[in-house]
Amino acid sequence: METVNIKINGIDVAAPKGSTILEAARYAHIDIPTLCFLKEINEIGACRICVVEVKGARSLVASCVYPINEGMEVWTNTPKVLNSRKKTLELILSNHDRKCLSCVRSGDCELQKLCKDLKVEDEGYYDGERNHYEIDTSAAHMYRDNNKCILCRRCSAVCEKTQAVGVIGPNERGFKTTISSAFEMGLGDTSCVSCGQCIAVCPTGALSEKDNTEEVFQAIADPAKYVVVQTAPSVRAGLGEAFGLPIGTNVEGKMVAALRRLGFDKVFDTDLGADLTIMEEAHEFLDRVQNGGTLPLITSCSPGWIKYCEHYFPDMTENLSSCKSPMQMFGATIKTYYAEKMGIAPKDIFVVAIMPCTAKKFEIGRPDQSAAGVPDVDVSLTVRELGRMIERVGIDFKSLPDEEFDSPLGISTGAAVIFGATGGVMEAALRTAVETLTGEELETVDFTEVRGTEDIKEATYHVSGMDIKVAVVSGLKNAKKLLTKVKNGEADYHFIEIMGCPGGCVNGGGMPQVPASIRNFTDIRALRAKVLYDLDSNMPIRKSHENPAVKELYDTYFGKPGSHKAHEILHTSYVKRSVN
Repeated sequence: METVNIKINGIDVAAPKGSTILEAARYAHIDIPTLCFLKEINEIGACRICVVEVKGARSLVASCVYPINEGMEVWTNTPKVLNSRKKTLELILSNHDRKCLSCVRSGDCELQKLCKDLKVEDEGYYDGERNHYEIDTSAAHMYRDNNKCILCRRCSAVCEKTQAVGVIGPNERGFKTTISSAFEMGLGDTSCVSCGQCIAVCPTGALSEKDNTEEVFQAIADPAKYVVVQTAPSVRAGLGEAFGLPIGTNVEGKMVAALRRLGFDKVFDTDLGADLTIMEEAHEFLDRVQNGGTLPLITSCSPGWIKYCEHYFPDMTENLSSCKSPMQMFGATIKTYYAEKMGIAPKDIFVVAIMPCTAKKFEIGRPDQSAAGVPDVDVSLTVRELGRMIERVGIDFKSLPDEEFDSPLGISTGAAVIFGATGGVMEAALRTAVETLTGEELETVDFTEVRGTEDIKEATYHVSGMDIKVAVVSGLKNAKKLLTKVKNGEADYHFIEIMGCPGGCVNGGGMPQVPASIRNFTDIRALRAKVLYDLDSNMPIRKSHENPAVKELYDTYFGKPGSHKAHEILHTSYVKRSVN
């Protein structure tokens, strides 16, 4: 690797050729602050927080876009630099809603931290005219408060460049510039897919999920309600971050303990719903392959992807698996099978889902998601909302003992837990589909070709005399690229897994927010995914069809995968939507 030698604050630094000053500074263990910068997504040098002095330059330069060259001398901490950053923050605050105490991001706000670090006073020096905006609450999953927007453009960049949706962007000019939708439409009136990636990268409280925690507290306090909670695979890989634990910490046991202390009647694992999904989806796949059904079959676990397909590839909705997502399958099972078993009316069961995903808030309101005549799931909370609930009631999360899920609907497999990582659904399905096709036990259940955080992964498996071609993709821009090839006849697959968020659910829009200073230089997707793969490798049962709770469900209730009763309860339908 060719390197370039420079000096930063008098320290000799050798950094890879082509690096920016921002990147090179990390080799000297110096973090230059940023607000607008997102590596490979929003490299525009607009916010001017990352400015530094360069010998010979006529003015301060934006380190996030300024390339290094041999012999360059840089200063990141001079009075001129620090004063410039402070004045920039004061200008931002002059048009910013400073109600920090009531802000959802208080204590976890990148703007707030910078103001503290640079000793910006509560009252800025540039008070004057301010813009005032109505809060947009039109979307099912989130709100948008432009009174707290700092025009960093991270949200519009990730919406367009990462997700290929592009329903938000800068409108107007100068002081009147806002980040909003075309013709000032409410976000809920656009073809937004509810993925929440904009929320994940917002440095302030301008974007956030709609908070449904009060509904859950009320349900728990209602003696007429039997309140059940289910947690998605990725939650155990991310919740610890809300309490200061390192990224990639498995907190499954503490999570279960916290949920019990919040007052839920039963604490179950959505992983059982994932095992059910595999049983139904693998059966559906084999049926389509053997009986000339529509191929490729495309997974249906990611509601952001489903809505994207309905808007942007409506002619491919027939390719979608008719399986409900694991969350909805689990909710439907609770309000049918479990309700019967416990002798409780479905209307009296309140199902709460803890998800890494903001699109789940949209999904629970979709049609054909009420197997028992009432919604399969009543409330979907993000991991962030659960963190706030735990803090609100004073639970000392870090000191909690490890506890186990309630049985039998807390029993799951390694195949289920890897659903949270891109490639996990495909690998889980292959474990069951291959054994079903061959009638033989797999020597190894690891299908490593579909693992990893690459944008698109492809593999071919020779099973029972036929080649099964599969593809795995995460992030909607990549999904668009792959599906366009399929439509144009440039690619041919039997089975495709698509996750709406890059890296899968471990990087969902409802996971704890990670500041850009970490996000830009740390593969948070890989660290969180490792938690799930480590769990899988140590599970006593690693194939969905061997889950004893799943066997019991089919033996006593559903009959068999793909049965009429299974279809009524565990499957759904889709709609073709327009693009707005």
